[in-house]
Amino acid sequence: MANSLVIVESPAKAKTIEKFLGKGYKVLASYGHVRALPSKQGSVDIENNFEPNYQILAESKKHIDLLKKEVAKSDELILATDLDREGEAIAWHLLEALGIDENGDKPQVKRVTFHEITKPAILAAMTNPRHIDRGLVDAQQARSVLDYLVGFNLSPFLWKKIRYGLSAGRVQSVALRLVCERETEIEAFEPREYWTIEALLANTAGAGFPARLHSIDGEKLDKFAIGDQIRAEAIMADLQ
Repeated sequence: MANSLVIVESPAKAKTIEKFLGKGYKVLASYGHVRALPSKQGSVDIENNFEPNYQILAESKKHIDLLKKEVAKSDELILATDLDREGEAIAWHLLEALGIDENGDKPQVKRVTFHEITKPAILAAMTNPRHIDRGLVDAQQARSVLDYLVGFNLSPFLWKKIRYGLSAGRVQSVALRLVCERETEIEAFEPREYWTIEALLANTAGAGFPARLHSIDGEKLDKFAIGDQIRAEAIMADLQ
C-alpha cells in the first residue's frame, strides 16, 4: 500500500514520475481539469458576488472515483499538477472534488511543482512542498467566470449571425469589438486630398539625398496644408 498519493495531470507523466519516486509512492493522473462551469444559466451566481457553481466533468467522474479510493488509503496527498494558473486551479479543484481539507491531518496535503520531468527535478520538488497559491487559483477562476459571462450570451449570437459552433469568450469578444470599431472607422472615413513636395538634392561631394518641403516662410506645413494640385504647382513655381 502506498503511503503517499501523487496526482499529476498527464497519465504519461504519472508512469515516469512513479519510477523516479520509487516505493511508498503511487502516482495517478487527473487527466486535466476535473471541474468546470456548466454551459447553462445560473452557473455563475451574479447576485452572490459572482459565485461560480462548478460541476465535476462527466469524463472526470471515473478518475475522481479512483482517486477517492486511493487517497482513502494514503497518509499524504501530493498535488503535482502543472505550475501555471491552470495547474494551480486544477490542484484546488481536486481538493474540492475529493472533499479534502488542505489543512487537515489525514491525508496531509502538499503542493509541489517542477519544470522538467527528470529524477533530480522531481526529487528536489518533493523536498520543497508548499500550500496552494490561492492568488493563482482566483486569477484562473476570474478568467473562467469572465469567459462564461461573456461567452454564454455572445456565442449563441454568433451562431445565428455567422456560423454555428463559433465561441466567444473574454479574448474573442474583445477582438471582435476591435474589429467592429475599426470597421466603423473605415466606413466613416472621408477621403481628403493632400500633396507633398519633395526634391532630390546633392551635397558638395555629389551624394544625393531626398528632402521634403517642411515649412514656408517659417510656417510649418501640416498634413493638409497643400490641399490640391493648383496650390502645389504655385509653391513649385515659387521654389524654382
